[in-house]
Amino acid sequence: MKPASAKPQRCAIYTRVSTENGLEQEFNSLHAQREAAQAYIKSQAHEGWKLIREHYDDGGFSGGSLERPGLQKLLADIRERRIDIVVVYKVDRLTRSLTDFAKLVELFDSHGVAFVSVTQSFNTTSSMGRLTLNVLLSFAQFEREVTGERIRDKIAASKKKGLWVGGVVPLGYEVRDRKLIVVEEEAATVRLIFSRYLDLGSLSALQRDLRERGIITRRRTLSSGRAIGGRALTNGPLAYMLRNRMYLGEINHRDKSYPGEHQPIIDEKLFDAVQAKLTENCQGRRSARQSSNALLMGKLFDDRGNPMTPSYAIKKGVRYRYYVSCVLNQGRKEEAGSVSRVAAEAVERIVLDAIGDLSPVKQIELRPGPPSTELLSPVRYADTVEDAEKIAAHVDKISLGSRSIEIRFLEGSDCPAKVPWSPQNFRRKREVIQPSSESTNGARPMRAEARAKLLCAVAKGRRWLDQMISDKVGIEAIAAREGVSERSARMGLSLAFLAPDIVQAAVDGTLPRGLGLSRLMDMPPSWADQRRALGFAPNR
Repeated sequence: MKPASAKPQRCAIYTRVSTENGLEQEFNSLHAQREAAQAYIKSQAHEGWKLIREHYDDGGFSGGSLERPGLQKLLADIRERRIDIVVVYKVDRLTRSLTDFAKLVELFDSHGVAFVSVTQSFNTTSSMGRLTLNVLLSFAQFEREVTGERIRDKIAASKKKGLWVGGVVPLGYEVRDRKLIVVEEEAATVRLIFSRYLDLGSLSALQRDLRERGIITRRRTLSSGRAIGGRALTNGPLAYMLRNRMYLGEINHRDKSYPGEHQPIIDEKLFDAVQAKLTENCQGRRSARQSSNALLMGKLFDDRGNPMTPSYAIKKGVRYRYYVSCVLNQGRKEEAGSVSRVAAEAVERIVLDAIGDLSPVKQIELRPGPPSTELLSPVRYADTVEDAEKIAAHVDKISLGSRSIEIRFLEGSDCPAKVPWSPQNFRRKREVIQPSSESTNGARPMRAEARAKLLCAVAKGRRWLDQMISDKVGIEAIAAREGVSERSARMGLSLAFLAPDIVQAAVDGTLPRGLGLSRLMDMPPSWADQRRALGFAPNR
């Protein structure tokens, strides 16, 4: 009788090496590991072992983490029941962490997968085999931690001597022969950023100024081949740059800095002045936020993930609070969510109502809050402290959309609640009231004060238009320079497109009373439509 053939066992080989050094060679460490594993599998052919075609290789990845493409591909095939045995050259090729190994063994056991090391004989199905494997992994993890400590100590000692040991090269420098060398073109940009911050006094204004000047981050290519950089500077990178003591010729290490070998770009007097201004602005923002009574500060975001910061406006002596997407102040209006501004009391009321509907068993059944009726709401001081404590104790994150508000609670963060709402459009509809049908000539002429105000606004609008065309200045820069909102600047710019005969009527003082500055803003772009809306005869 013929002996029964062994059940086929699908074998997968996993290989790994920590560094990329030598991977470009025709025969490297990954090939050596795979050849040894192939030979071992061939020796077990009588047991039905058969190598599958898929390769699971990780070149240049540490064994201290499971975030490796080859390993993740291996685990995915195990979950799909495509593998029966995993073969490695050594245990530490799979992982150097006991915690990670426990997770892998649990996954292997749940899918009936065996684990074999070519150079270390053990069987994971027995308790003694597991003990042996855990001892080996303990030494592997110990070796990795000791190696890490030696590297960290070496880096700290090198930085204390002022040596550059690697990392992201700051703007204004380049690395030559393992030393930082000043790049004069970039260094001039760094000096400009420091000086302009002192002139403008805020990161948001500095960001807008750099955008207008076309200053972007340095373009560079990663080892993976992916290109990054070439983007406008935002508040975070700007703040980090302005705090970076490397521009004083020092080397940073954690919370300390040491005299370095490279040349400084910024003199100490300018650097200290910038630090004082940054600290002053930071303290000012902190005190302003603490006194703003903003209940949702740090928890409210628009539907693009941008934080919404508290702000206010004063109208006829009344202070109104609202939340605004932070990218608006940074000159990145196009990155704002569908709702970039919202009345503070409207959204706070909805969140507080949602908290009130939390049952003792943490089941959420929300009632939609009333729609927002206006952009700005007057400040509500009653029970502010108690309401803030409620929100801090229950709410994790709030996402504001155009049709709903998503509230993620601390008690049930896996199932956020959605409250439907409908913010009202705060822009008023403008309509031009036509003169009476009797005739334009018989109407009373406009007042001299209104005429002078209108002509000054038309001249200013035309001047802004010339600047936008010739100097390529944006409306945001004009608004910041004139100290008005972008909306007011756009309305003023619309006066530059008035029909010539309408402007001439204003100059002659024959424009009817009632057709003042507010009526002539935001007119249709067509001159014929303007004349028709105002009751003017064609080609007057």
